[in-house]
Amino acid sequence: MDEVVEAKEKWASSADAWIQGMRTGDRNRTHLLDPAMLDAVGDVAGLKVIDVGCGEGRFSRMLAHLGADVTGIDLTPALVAEAKKLHPEGDYIASGAESLPFNDNEFDMAVSYVVLVDIVDYRTAIAEMARVIVPGGLIVAANVNSFISQCETSWFRDSDGRKLHFPVDRYFEERPLRLQWSGMSVINWHRPLQAYMSAYLDAGLILKQFHEPKPSREAVTEHPEMHDETRIALFNVMVWQKPKVA
Repeated sequence: MDEVVEAKEKWASSADAWIQGMRTGDRNRTHLLDPAMLDAVGDVAGLKVIDVGCGEGRFSRMLAHLGADVTGIDLTPALVAEAKKLHPEGDYIASGAESLPFNDNEFDMAVSYVVLVDIVDYRTAIAEMARVIVPGGLIVAANVNSFISQCETSWFRDSDGRKLHFPVDRYFEERPLRLQWSGMSVINWHRPLQAYMSAYLDAGLILKQFHEPKPSREAVTEHPEMHDETRIALFNVMVWQKPKVA
């Protein structure tokens, strides 16, 4: 089966499980990524923002609550339908990230919240985000760190079961990984960090911020299992700017 078709079908069949998972809550989003992403987007009041790969609209709703005019797009119709149900006044569209149905320079900001790892043609998706934002506009993107996304196994442990380190292998090989968890079955793509960085640079963008979030002491106290995330960086958050017109 074509990987694009397979990825689309897997997300369609996993949509209900994803929605339920977001209702239950995801500590990595709440305690790692939300603070980093909200800090990176800054004051969005009055800005026109496109949320690329919005899922069921969780982060779109957060941005709207902060005063942004948000348009969420996602490839999975069931997730778009849930986003519309949860945020009826919002604007949500079923669309792939590789061909955004908008004019050039239409948005002040594009956000991508752990989505590029799901997209087959990520280079085109990045170029499309750059196309639809205004000169001087920002792309704020969270993604799985590349040394994590290549792992087909979890921690290496010693004979007593203590976690030692994460395995790193086949790092430079871009490839799909078929993953299953919490009733979901999806494809994530591993790419080395240089591949993502080159895609942003090839789109003419300028790197403004790079951050690898880790949990606060309060988060670890509340969720002791998050101590692992003080040892390794699961995610990165980047802010890229489209050059201003001279």
